This record gives sequence, structure tokens and C-alpha cells, in this order.
Amino acid sequence: MPAFAKYLLRRLAQLLPVALVIVFSAYLLLRLAPGDMVDVMAGEAGAATPEYMAQLRQQFDLDAPDYVLFGRYLNNLAHLDLGYSFRNSLPVAELIAQRVPATLSLMLVAVAIAAVLGIGLGALAARYRGRWVDELISTVSTIGFATPVFWVGLLLIVVFSIHLRWLPSAGMQTIGGVDGFWASLLDRARYMALPALSLSFFYLSIYVRITRSAMLEVYGLDFIRTARAKGIGELRIALRHVLRNALLPLVTITGLQLGSLMGGSIVVETVFSWPGLGRLAFDAVFQRDINLLLGIFLCSSFLVILMNLLVDVLYALLDPRIEVRS
Repeated sequence: MPAFAKYLLRRLAQLLPVALVIVFSAYLLLRLAPGDMVDVMAGEAGAATPEYMAQLRQQFDLDAPDYVLFGRYLNNLAHLDLGYSFRNSLPVAELIAQRVPATLSLMLVAVAIAAVLGIGLGALAARYRGRWVDELISTVSTIGFATPVFWVGLLLIVVFSIHLRWLPSAGMQTIGGVDGFWASLLDRARYMALPALSLSFFYLSIYVRITRSAMLEVYGLDFIRTARAKGIGELRIALRHVLRNALLPLVTITGLQLGSLMGGSIVVETVFSWPGLGRLAFDAVFQRDINLLLGIFLCSSFLVILMNLLVDVLYALLDPRIEVRS
């Protein structure tokens, strides 16, 4: 078997213990939190007798000790069963499958916006270091880095939805849908514009900072001075020599961002009522739906690990000096 295939199999085998640690930690923290799903249901009803609450706990299989419940959950996982959400009256896997496309589309669009604009602005700032262009881009990136995501979302809603009335403020598409493929695609793009921009604003600032610092470091190397001595144009030097050699830290931050975007998407999806995994996790926390939360955490952990694996593979493709060994 080739070394690259052995490396992939070994890294994929590492998914299981890491995922188990994450699930156990999440389960422990959730069980330590006061209250459970029955307490939430009793609060929503206004009142409930202790006998009725005990009956509900028995009905939902919540009266067993924690180690027994966790053992049952692991047994279900071994059979590829994420459990059942009693609050939503659906299997957890089905609920997650319904929400994954919305979250993935939002995350990919946000990362694409942040990467394209961030790398472009960072390269421009590095090319004109110390000039007004560099100062302006650095100032804007600092503001974006320090601004909370939810505040950016609310500001965009006030400007583009309330005052200008250009874009919708909530939802994923027009209620009832729009006839025609292109009309439907445009409708979804209009609804995605504000949440994607809100989610990408913070990460765009990170791309600008890392691209600028990485390119300035490459600009000071000997082979750049050699290229200039040969008469190569500055634009070609910036694109083919400097930016290409500065891509490795950008690949790293992209993999980390794809894993951490789940946390930011919870806030954005809540602000914009986006029907994704983030909003589902937010609702599950208040409903104390442990099975659903554990399923979301498990899927998120696999996403982070797979992104780290993809980054390692891209490293070897971008830089021939890096070898992937088993």
C-alpha cells in the first residue's frame, strides 16, 4: 500500500478516540448543567406534579444513572444511531441531515468571501507597505477583528433591510419558493448575502493580517532581490513568487476557520433565523435535548478533524519539500 494511503488510513483511524473524548466531555458538561428536558417541558406548561415529571422521565428514559445512559448512547453510536430527539419527534440523524446543507452553504460562502477579499487586501497592503493604502486596510482589518459578529449582523440588518430595503433580514428563501432555477438561485443568494457577510467579516480581518505579514516576510528574502535584479515586474513578483510562498499559513488558517465557523454560525444563524445546525444547536441547549446536542457536537468534531487532515494533504501539494509519510 502506498505511503500516502497508509497515512490517510492512520489519520482516519484517529477520528474514533478523538470523537469519543469530545462526546464524553460534552455529555459530562451537559449532565452537570442543572435541569433536564422534563424540567423545561414543565416550565413551558406552567406547572407539573412530581409524579407526572417522574412519569415523563421514565417515558423518555431519563431516570437511569448517567453511566447507564452514556453506555446506551455509545452502543447506539456503534450501530450508527445518533439517537432520537423527543422534543422534535424525529431521529437525530434526520434532523442533522436536514440542517447540514444550509450550514455548509453558509460556511463555504463566508470562507470564500473572507479568503478572496482578505488575501487580495492583504497582498495590496503588503505591496504598498507604509503608504495610505496599507494604513487604511490595516485600520479596517483591526476594526473587523475587534467587532462582535452579532453586532455586525444587526448593523447590516438595520442598514440594508430596514433603511434601504435591499435585502431580506431573516430566513433562507421566500416563503413558498420561487419558480425557475435561476430565479430560485437568485432568491437564495439574496437571503444568504447578509448572514454570509456577517460571518465572513471577522475572518476576513484575519486573512488580511496573515497575508500581509507572510508576504512582507517573503519580500525580504534573497530570491526576491534576485528576481528584481533580473528585471521581473513587481506584479509578477507579487503574484508568482511572494504570494505563492505565503500560501502555507493561509491554508492553515482556512482549515482552522472551517472548524471554528460552527461557533460563529450559531450566533449568525440565530440573528438571521437561518435554518442551519447552529440554530438547531441553540434551540437544543434551551430545550435540554441532550441526544441532539451530542449528535451536533459529534458531527462538528468530525468536521474539524477532517479539515485538519485536508490541510496536511494540501501542504504536501503546495510545497514539494513537504512529504506525507505513513
